[in-house]
Amino acid sequence: MITVIMFIGAIAFFVSIMFAPNMRTRWILGLITGLIFVGSTVIITANFHDHWGMKRITTTKTQKIYSASSQMQLILYQPVGTSGKDNVYIYQTKPRQKTPQHTQANEFTTNRLVWTDSDQATLTVKETRWRFKNDFYKVLFAGSKMDGKLVSRTNTFRYPKTFVKISVKQAQALKSPATQAQLKAQAAAYVTAKVQAAKQQNPDLTEAQLQKLTEQAQQEYQAQMIKKMMAAK
Repeated sequence: MITVIMFIGAIAFFVSIMFAPNMRTRWILGLITGLIFVGSTVIITANFHDHWGMKRITTTKTQKIYSASSQMQLILYQPVGTSGKDNVYIYQTKPRQKTPQHTQANEFTTNRLVWTDSDQATLTVKETRWRFKNDFYKVLFAGSKMDGKLVSRTNTFRYPKTFVKISVKQAQALKSPATQAQLKAQAAAYVTAKVQAAKQQNPDLTEAQLQKLTEQAQQEYQAQMIKKMMAAK
């Protein structure tokens, strides 16, 4: 709306200066239309530069996330630049997902990793955006594309300690048939030893408890082996 007013003011100013019937009318109309043009230009500049008529609104959303690998509990990232501060993290919002999601790589986004004792990984996205103060400003600056403009975004990943952080390049190395065969064979032995030891300590373990123990042992082994393999490279 304000942009339309500015253009109308500019056209009206030109018309009044060029075609007014006399000098007095020319000055009066020129002053009014000139003020309209200059005033609307100042308002547009104030909105664009200082976000006049707007306020900051912060929203926070938390959701469950899963490893980008269906076989291992990985925190997968793609380095961006050399500082290590702008890594793009890859994750899934469902246990089985065709196309994983990833964080944004821009100057407004910050990623944080937090280790927890929980069994479930989560992602908390905190965003601050510019929003119009009321409907008047929303109509006035319609079409300005300023509403919803991002101020800052913080992605906080909370991962169980069984997850291992590796790069996309390192993850690709783990996919080789030889590596997979080695991990599978050694994992079976590790899990069997863990389950047998638990049975000796408590012969009354239920099937559900044994299943949970097996899953925990598999996760522990994967984390330990991946860390050793990455350290050796």
